[in-house]
Amino acid sequence: MTNSTAASTAVRPFTIDVPQADLDDLRDRLARTRWVDELPGAGTDYGMPLATVRALADHWQDSFDWRAQEAKLNELPHFVTEIDGEQIHFLHIRSPHADALPLVMTHGWPKTFTELLALVGPLTDPVAHGGEAKDAFHVVIPSPPGYAFSGPTRSKGWNYPRIARAWDTLMKRLGYARYGAQGGDLGSLVGLALGRLAPEGLIGTHVMQIFAFPSGDPAELEKLDEHDRAGERIGEDFMAKAGYHAMSSSRPNTIGTALNDSPAGTLAWLLELPTNWGETPLDQLDKDALLTDVTIYWVTRTVASAARIYYEDAHSGEDWDANNPTPTGVAVFPWDFQSVRAFAERANTNIVHWKRMEYGSHFAAIDAPELLVADLREFYGGLR
Repeated sequence: MTNSTAASTAVRPFTIDVPQADLDDLRDRLARTRWVDELPGAGTDYGMPLATVRALADHWQDSFDWRAQEAKLNELPHFVTEIDGEQIHFLHIRSPHADALPLVMTHGWPKTFTELLALVGPLTDPVAHGGEAKDAFHVVIPSPPGYAFSGPTRSKGWNYPRIARAWDTLMKRLGYARYGAQGGDLGSLVGLALGRLAPEGLIGTHVMQIFAFPSGDPAELEKLDEHDRAGERIGEDFMAKAGYHAMSSSRPNTIGTALNDSPAGTLAWLLELPTNWGETPLDQLDKDALLTDVTIYWVTRTVASAARIYYEDAHSGEDWDANNPTPTGVAVFPWDFQSVRAFAERANTNIVHWKRMEYGSHFAAIDAPELLVADLREFYGGLR
């Protein structure tokens, strides 16, 4: 191995340290926001309610303490390494139990690695959280290329199969010959892509969604129960509001230019899903947690590059219907896209675990972490 190769594959400790000038510039831009007008009685019909965005922007400018959040994040072990020409930032938290199962976890848009932090303690140290030592995991949480401290992507083609290949490289670089995967949203796509690749050492993949849709066969629809039919209606409602998906899949840099220049615009853009399209009252949300994610996008200038993954997936030419033969577990949360098993099994022929949860949303790692942890323990308990 040459010195240059060794340098490119090195795993280096990383500390979050945002320049003060960037934080000062952020507050200055927030103070000079040109706010959009709003029609009387508009509610959420036209997008994020102005009152919600303004209230969070005021908190961001006047009360939010990034340095406190930064210090808390830096209590965790952060690293960077280079894979396939891109810097990859990741957390690597080893369990105190030496025989723990390594688990690579992938968050989704519009969140960051912080989405998964509530899971770390119960997964790595189950004894301290009501579990048993046999349930322990070593946890690896990478930031996908284009997200957070991985930084903006420097090359084309970073779709989710390519991310899956990078995660296999990462796990083996960390010395893990045998591991599992978990993810939601983008993380579900990466997890299923890992399953299709079936690299040596991958023992299973656990996801929160399988985005499979009707094939057009009427007989297939006749088999659906009322829960599945309700899920179809949820999916239709989601797509009616998901303008971000169409824009990100077709012209991500067009909207990205505006967002990268306006923190208030970035805030409104990233709030839609976490606030249920603006329907959830602010007093029911953790404002500082929301703003930590938005601040990470802002200071890393990744709001456009994160969205580019949608474009790469839409233009990749990959065979999304290729079979996934890896043992697969699915956790279906009620306030989320409702995966339909009859559709999912067309391209995932080794689904060994399927559970409908009592509560939890698209962000179940935040609002139902105890259910997600229990399901991971159950699924991987049969594969260890």
